[in-house]
Amino acid sequence: MKMSQIISLIFIAMALSGCITTVDGHSERKIDKEKVLSNQIELGMGYLGQKDREAARFHFEKALKVNRNSAEATSGMGLVSQYEGEPELAEKYFKRALKLKKDFAQGYNNYGSFLYGKNRFDEAYNNFSKAAAVVGYRNRSGALTNLGRAALELGRIEKAQASFEHAVKLDPRQSISLIELADMYFDKEDYAEAKKMLDQFEKVARSTPRSLWLGLRIEQIFENRDKAASYALALKNLHPYSKEYLNYKKMNKNGR
Repeated sequence: MKMSQIISLIFIAMALSGCITTVDGHSERKIDKEKVLSNQIELGMGYLGQKDREAARFHFEKALKVNRNSAEATSGMGLVSQYEGEPELAEKYFKRALKLKKDFAQGYNNYGSFLYGKNRFDEAYNNFSKAAAVVGYRNRSGALTNLGRAALELGRIEKAQASFEHAVKLDPRQSISLIELADMYFDKEDYAEAKKMLDQFEKVARSTPRSLWLGLRIEQIFENRDKAASYALALKNLHPYSKEYLNYKKMNKNGR
């Protein structure tokens, strides 16, 4: 979220909080609490996206003053606590948010990401599954991508592939799912599909050591020497200290 958008939302929230209506000839202040709550949460998420944790906390706390049982604001406080290095507090917020609201897809996704970062993959998998099951969730493709990553960590390869494929169907710009699928197809020797996924990845994301190394090997298999050399040069120039470049050097040393 751009700062101009955040400022606009602030003015909207201020205007709403000062809305005047007339009832039976008497003026009274009427606050649209739901709108104010929504705006405060959106502001909190916007500042969190800019890594301004203090501002994010301020707006989530204001949201909780409007409605202390807001699952969204509570989950937002969990994110702030997580980023501030307070995992125990963060987990309390995440769990409370999920108690406050059933089918809270974003809450399950947030908590799943927290658990994944703690290497609690089985718990993360369960939370991502619940998030991905909510059909109307606007970030469902992201939840499916996260589900696929957790499935990989648990050795559930078929489930991981199915999740990545579903994510890409919902959103062809899901770069993590695309590169994961490219690697999976390569390992299965389905090189044409691997190249298709990699080409799609390169349209929506910047190259990484992983994507360049994969591209290099794919082009070598198709005997496209010029393209393979281009990948090798990019790997050398952009990521000379990566493990992928070391793999390339070892491959060349062995005459492969």
